[in-house]
Amino acid sequence: MGTNFVVNIGRQQGSGGRQIGQLLADQLAIPFYDKELITLAAKQSGLQEEVFERADEKSRYTLTGGLLGLKGPALDMGFSRNYLWNELLFKIQSDVIRELGYEKSCIFVGRCADYILRDHPRALNLFISADLNDRIERVMVNYKLTSKEKATDLIERMDKRRAGYYNYYTNKKWGTAESYHLCINSSVLGIKGTANFIEGFVKQKFQ
Repeated sequence: MGTNFVVNIGRQQGSGGRQIGQLLADQLAIPFYDKELITLAAKQSGLQEEVFERADEKSRYTLTGGLLGLKGPALDMGFSRNYLWNELLFKIQSDVIRELGYEKSCIFVGRCADYILRDHPRALNLFISADLNDRIERVMVNYKLTSKEKATDLIERMDKRRAGYYNYYTNKKWGTAESYHLCINSSVLGIKGTANFIEGFVKQKFQ
């Protein structure tokens, strides 16, 4: 399709967003980045991967307090250092995303890539959701959970954390239509069908 492009995918927990992104990357023959970004950021910065994982989108953020659990009654030096540290880690990871996004065509999952690459001239921002029952079944399999209650709890916690991370760093609203070019429910067409649909959408947009 000529000039480089990027596809940025936001997703609900259990929607199959990562799997769809991987399929799409295979179909378009371009690199796929999710957890791989943590490894690249660690390598580039010389820091351990665990450091980035602790400040990743799985952690809980708020617009007023940054990483939850770090802010006490007052803005003391401890919170200030933690706040600056998490901002630094986000910047390092953002630099990696930016470098990759302008270097070659690729797909990013999560990590505010749509915001980081907001000035990219050829970027497509997607959000993938799914029916709750499908999400519960997928989470039970992926995490080897034995009850729907546990799966539902995990889904709620992860979605809140992803929303907090996204809203905190982007000042946009996670999962709302105005934040993306395309929002799609993977339950309608299934994982493979959704990947195929998005592939056609990508080709039509960037050809």
